[in-house]
Amino acid sequence: MSFHSRLSRPLIALAATCAALLCLSVQAHHGAITKFDPNQPTAIEGRVTRVDWANPHVHLFLLVSENGEDLPWYVELESPKLLELNGWNEESVSIGEIVRVQGPRARDGSRQVWGDSVLKADGSSVMHTERYPTVLSSLPERPAEATPRWPDGKPRLGAPPGRSGYWIPTVNTLQEDGANVAMAPNGLLENIADAPRVAPLQEWALRLYEVRQRNFLQNDPTYLECRPPAGPRKFLDPYGIQLLEDKPLERIFVIAGGGNHDWHLIYTDGRALDSEEFQLDAGNLLYYGRNSARWEGDTLVIESEGYNEKFWLPGGLPHSDLMHATERLTRVDYDTMEYEITIDDPGTYTRPWKASWTLKWLEGADPSEHYCQDNRL
Repeated sequence: MSFHSRLSRPLIALAATCAALLCLSVQAHHGAITKFDPNQPTAIEGRVTRVDWANPHVHLFLLVSENGEDLPWYVELESPKLLELNGWNEESVSIGEIVRVQGPRARDGSRQVWGDSVLKADGSSVMHTERYPTVLSSLPERPAEATPRWPDGKPRLGAPPGRSGYWIPTVNTLQEDGANVAMAPNGLLENIADAPRVAPLQEWALRLYEVRQRNFLQNDPTYLECRPPAGPRKFLDPYGIQLLEDKPLERIFVIAGGGNHDWHLIYTDGRALDSEEFQLDAGNLLYYGRNSARWEGDTLVIESEGYNEKFWLPGGLPHSDLMHATERLTRVDYDTMEYEITIDDPGTYTRPWKASWTLKWLEGADPSEHYCQDNRL
């Protein structure tokens, strides 16, 4: 019995199950659900000709025999970071090896497939990304520790001397507190009828949000054009965020863990958002806006404005250049940061609205190298 015939029935069954569940693994990643159709489950068998281990997604290049002709197929997998977290590396598959791949096909009908699973000829799993640990789920249990503090008594937002780490969000979606709208981790709604409940959108903004949702967020400039994860989006990046406090110059470096390691500054010297102390940035519209912070007890309160309209909020939520954000960060213990944002944008929303979530500390590491669109096909 051939490798193909031994695996066909279980793979067909698996493909049907995947379609019924709308391929949850695909929905878990922005690019996958945008590019691949969970209603087109596909199984192919081919010879590996190349392994491209780069961001944002790993690719396997295959030659697949169809009607006596060897045709090129491209298998897209998760990011190197997540695959390595699961114990795989670029040597997990060898050039010339025959593999069997199952997953949804590209929406445009091209010979591309998202690799829910990659099996070797002996049936062993090389990569199985339907149920994989993420950075968040891999965080180890640690003994409770008190909030680390500076000599002046203020909480440290980063690691104390001799230690390292950064913050991982517990959610990756944005919606108003109490809305409880069901959506995939990338913000794609399970039911488009729930769009009005996500946030208090004005009519024009609601229609735009619905269009972006119906297009599977495929035109998101943060994903397609590597625009910075601006506004609250930087605190929702699954690869985390690092906060480095520069006490002598009264500022905080905010470094995103994904994308292109974009960074910006939050000033803690009391400057006004419209002051000349922002120099060339005063009056300009920016991805990260102008940011000024103050302490209220153990909570850092950040006021931001001056945002441009070149980026989307998470899940395709729109905004205007009138947006003012008030963020509150409270480190309640060593491993836990409570985050809250109030968005006041009279150009887009009918009233100010608030969202909040928790970030968890990843001890003993710095954000891994992860650059946007290094090999996007």
